[in-house]
Amino acid sequence: MMWTELLPAIGFVVFVGVVYVLAGAAAIRFWRQRDLEAVRAFDRIVLTFAALGLVCIGYGYFVEPYRLAITHVEIRSPKLAGKHPIRIVHFSDLHSDPRPRLEPRLPQTIAAEHPDIIVFTGDSINSADALPRLRECLSAVAKIAPTFVVRGNWDTGYWSGLDLFQGTGVRELNGDAVRLEPGGTPIWIAGLAYDNWLALDKTIDKIPVGEFSVLLYHSPDLIQEVAKLQVDLYLAGHTHGGQVALPLFGALITFSQFGKRYEAGLYREESTSLYVNRGIGMEGGFAPRVRFWSRPELTVIEIRSLARTP
Repeated sequence: MMWTELLPAIGFVVFVGVVYVLAGAAAIRFWRQRDLEAVRAFDRIVLTFAALGLVCIGYGYFVEPYRLAITHVEIRSPKLAGKHPIRIVHFSDLHSDPRPRLEPRLPQTIAAEHPDIIVFTGDSINSADALPRLRECLSAVAKIAPTFVVRGNWDTGYWSGLDLFQGTGVRELNGDAVRLEPGGTPIWIAGLAYDNWLALDKTIDKIPVGEFSVLLYHSPDLIQEVAKLQVDLYLAGHTHGGQVALPLFGALITFSQFGKRYEAGLYREESTSLYVNRGIGMEGGFAPRVRFWSRPELTVIEIRSLARTP
């Protein structure tokens, strides 16, 4: 990621800082005058912006992180001609903390979508104390349908020494490709840990050309290489949809080498469909646990035959 991609976020922080400095000055002037009629129009505008900002901050902390969005996506493929459709539920970036957020609701919400396959594309916990919370959630999810996971940058960078998924019933993929036949329809699920991207070619070579292929990788940054390998569906997360986004503009920052190009949602590159999930949780460490205009997301992907039926 180039430093220039940080400019929108830096500009936003500077703008907010200026607004609150001006609002503080306006509040002092009002306090001295004690006369609302005497307050300048400019000061009223600044104070209004500051008040709206406080409302947005409150919403970002206390409301949006708990407002799970369910997105339904349809993928059409000639490889499913005459075959039963496949339903995949995809989520990413749990970033579990010791205190629960959406983890207790997630299994029930997923079960209500009746998936054939469930996939999680990494970044599991923000602290080791959250490991029981993660395992409890994934154990419940794995009882619904075959569940596959890959490690994200937090998992490989901070928790490489932890067996994150022990005893949960999920299957961790790293250079593996697994063939399933839900409803009699063959499909391959391949996956790579975030730090094992060099194994991409070798992993995809295990999949027959004529059968539908899905790649799980934490970030969308492999899209150009994946498209050349003619993978049918690439599922990723990592961007959080910006986690803080603005109306009409979208994500302020994505931590992707492509910037905003693949910030969230469905994209098409050659014959490859890419879906970038906004994630469930929020960045760990010293980052504020806040979401704005980028709700936590569960993606339900229906893979169907290219021929449309009534």
